[in-house]
Amino acid sequence: MHPIVRFFGVAVVFLVVTVAWFILGGVMSERTHSRSHELHGRVADLWGSPHAQQAPAFTFHWTTTRVETRTEVEDGVSRQVQENVRVAHQQAMQPSSSDLTADLSLDQRLKGLMWYALYDVEFAGTWTYRHEQDRAGTLELGLQFPDVNGLYDGFRFVVDGEDLARTLRPEHGAVSTRIPVEPGQEVTLAVAYASRGMDSWRYVPAPDVANLERFDLRMTTDFEDIDFPPFSMSPSTRSYSDEGWILAWTFEQMVTGHDIGMVMPVPIQPGELAAQLAFSAPISLLFFFLLLLVLSLMRSIDIHPINYLFLGGAFFAFHLLFAYTVDRVHVVPAFALCSAVSIVLVVSYLRLVVSPRFAFVEAASAQLVYLVGFAVAHFWDGFTGLTVTVLSILTLFILMQMTGRLRWSEVLSRASQDPPVPDPASSPSTT
Repeated sequence: MHPIVRFFGVAVVFLVVTVAWFILGGVMSERTHSRSHELHGRVADLWGSPHAQQAPAFTFHWTTTRVETRTEVEDGVSRQVQENVRVAHQQAMQPSSSDLTADLSLDQRLKGLMWYALYDVEFAGTWTYRHEQDRAGTLELGLQFPDVNGLYDGFRFVVDGEDLARTLRPEHGAVSTRIPVEPGQEVTLAVAYASRGMDSWRYVPAPDVANLERFDLRMTTDFEDIDFPPFSMSPSTRSYSDEGWILAWTFEQMVTGHDIGMVMPVPIQPGELAAQLAFSAPISLLFFFLLLLVLSLMRSIDIHPINYLFLGGAFFAFHLLFAYTVDRVHVVPAFALCSAVSIVLVVSYLRLVVSPRFAFVEAASAQLVYLVGFAVAHFWDGFTGLTVTVLSILTLFILMQMTGRLRWSEVLSRASQDPPVPDPASSPSTT
């Protein structure tokens, strides 16, 4: 077969397999995202939604009296009447100190093709308010729960040493109480509960910019991979123990509008990984085909475009099998199984087409690099592109060194005229 015809046939095979990969990647993306919204709602109903615990609201209420004059008409005679009117006032106040703890325990769950980062949280906080107004009144203490439909085990709402949790009636996901306050009085509110949520946990010091005085929040995790939500404050100190991270946010006085929080780590998403592998697979097949073409020309090995079609199918089998086993088996075992299946297909086939040595040495080594190696690169979040680039440049270097002394005009002319001969570096197959 003339080399140009062979190149054209291999190119057609490559395009056909590439289209199949794009279709598979699209199916996996649609399958993943169409189910993720439905499953996300189900998981949230069973476990809980992301928590954003707002700081308690301290609202000072007081009344003043003012004299109002009104006109009354009686029997055609008008007269001015003065009366005292009580006017209600209220003002949002800030606590003079905050001492908080949040213990997070991760519990990842796999539903379909998506991992969900669920967690248990034990939250406790003590806020101190000092009444620095020169008038007496009542102080309303209110707490908004982070999830209206959430579960809060062991809930405590202690005001100046008295637990009012049993007497409070939640309304619209919040509880509140009022106590009288005098100038200079100090009020302490302590809240504690155990709950569970999903994806992230945050503490919101104030709905807007707030002045945090004597603020201390201590967070512990039982997981290593930590990340913080956007527009949140990084911890003042952090240390790692055998059980996880110990993080602390400590401020004597700070004005900020940012929150404090933690994003739960999520394993590699099987559905997204399968789609990414399918979309990037043509790169690995391109380098594999290129290496086979060069070796076949250098050694006068006859590998027909139909052979390349079967080899492309063996590569495609890896991604097809992975796409439909990864939701049944853990990612790593599924990856190992699919890699083994694809390598067996390629090696056993080239053993018949060319020779056992070529199949087990050159072909198997190339497949380990271009199929398995390129796929493993997707497990390294943030380094996938760099890994593929390095492997591509390394392949280019190897091919350049292998073919640097070749006279391509002579090689192509010989390939178009001489009948192919067996691979000189191997013995003929006996099967």
